[in-house]
Amino acid sequence: MAKTSKSEKAVKPNVFMRIGLFIKQIIDELRKVVTPTAKELFFWSLAVFIFVLLLMALVTGMDFGLCKATLWVFG
Repeated sequence: MAKTSKSEKAVKPNVFMRIGLFIKQIIDELRKVVTPTAKELFFWSLAVFIFVLLLMALVTGMDFGLCKATLWVFG
């Protein structure tokens, strides 16, 4: 293991410069965001709604099935 002296460590900028850099990076990333069109938003929302309904049906079916199986085994 090589020992490093205090003079070789990287110097951190002060807290205000780091906050300013963070905000600048946030703004740069927000410029890259593409807003969906109304048609895209509608169809993605519809896809999510259908997927949630399918998962609800699956969980409901499993709940009823396991309930019946439990009653059959123990009841």
